[in-house]
Amino acid sequence: MTSDIIDEEALVEQAKQDPEAFGKLYELYVDKIYSYIYYRVGNRHDAEDLTAKVFFRALNHIPTYKNKGSPFAAWLYRIAHNLVANWYRDHKRRQEVGLDGLALNGAKQETPQQVAERINGRDILLEAIQKLPQERQELLTLKFAEKMSNAEIGQVMGRSEGAIKSLYHRTLVALKELLSEHENLIIESDIDDNTAT
Repeated sequence: MTSDIIDEEALVEQAKQDPEAFGKLYELYVDKIYSYIYYRVGNRHDAEDLTAKVFFRALNHIPTYKNKGSPFAAWLYRIAHNLVANWYRDHKRRQEVGLDGLALNGAKQETPQQVAERINGRDILLEAIQKLPQERQELLTLKFAEKMSNAEIGQVMGRSEGAIKSLYHRTLVALKELLSEHENLIIESDIDDNTAT
């Protein structure tokens, strides 16, 4: 594992002098950064634009990059985080969930009602996640979409592993409450519909 870190450090140092060497770093991380951004903004077009901006900024600022004990990827994720935050601020809109990559795997074995219920359940979950503060949405994206450990998430978000564990627990509790509120609204709506007939 230390050889990976040494190779990455050597590659970063080489990229400071040779922009073509930066291409190797790009190839190592472009898919992960794109995935992270896609799950944050919800559509391919904006995710592609923001991913390009991340690597453009990284290329322009790599001469001043200093290893502070975190992987180079943490620096890229921090740039991506800042660009996504700016994107939200500029667009002044809630996160939209794109349907670009929606695949109905196994839909042939499911009835149309089962497919509709599954999609509806996914939509309800995404709607609840969107109600969480941006920091908690980012945590869930890094945890489940990027499959990062708490220590890796801590490096990206600039927090200790313990702080990430605590934030994760609070996030799950808040998400459970939001989903419970949604379920209560559905029950109340059904009661109202039944009393009206």
